[in-house]
Amino acid sequence: MAATSAGRIAGLCRLFQRCVSSFTLQQAEYSSSRCISLSNRLSSVCSAVAPAYYRLFHTSHSSSGLEEFFDLPENWGEATVKSGGPWTSKQLRAKSNEDLHKLWYVLLKEKNMLLTLEQEAKRQRVAMPSPERLKKVERSMVRLDTVVEERELSLRRLITGHEKGRPGAWRRSVFGHAYWYRFREHPIPWFMNTHYKRKRFFTPQFVEPHMRLSLEKHLRVKVRKTQLERQQKKKLEELFPKATAHTHS
Repeated sequence: MAATSAGRIAGLCRLFQRCVSSFTLQQAEYSSSRCISLSNRLSSVCSAVAPAYYRLFHTSHSSSGLEEFFDLPENWGEATVKSGGPWTSKQLRAKSNEDLHKLWYVLLKEKNMLLTLEQEAKRQRVAMPSPERLKKVERSMVRLDTVVEERELSLRRLITGHEKGRPGAWRRSVFGHAYWYRFREHPIPWFMNTHYKRKRFFTPQFVEPHMRLSLEKHLRVKVRKTQLERQQKKKLEELFPKATAHTHS
């Protein structure tokens, strides 16, 4: 009896396995035929569309080669290259933050190109065409950085009321020297912080006379230095009168 029941169970298992295998085979055939039909449709669409629209199927930007580090081919071999003036602060203040961000990378790319051109001219031992372009780009970058700092400073003043990124205050040490103290965050209150309480943010009264003496010493050193420079200049004028006369003329 047990043998007959085991045989029936084995037959049912074989039947179920055959049904599952046939179903998976049909699904695979259907998916492969669908992929083939989709590929045929895409190929027909692509053949109907002009070649200029193939770029729509790509998400990556067109990359440039090493020629971006060199000047334009029409400027090769020229002694002078025409270029405009540097960007002024007034022009940069009229632009938005997004435009300034884009302009910074344009100037950085131009600076890399000019530095490459300068290095290549040194290697070939020839004069660089229009070297003033590099100075113009550097001036523009410095002014752009200044304009961005001005905007950050005004925004920080509007939001926090402080000029610097981390708030602070001018304080004096025990010896009377003034310095900028930047505020910090501590996990415990100041009256319980022994390290903070050891700091002295004041100048005792008996140090004030020494402060005046140190200021007097500093002024004396400064006057002595200017007197030495005048004496050296006078000696040079006595030794080389023609050179001094030529410079004054």
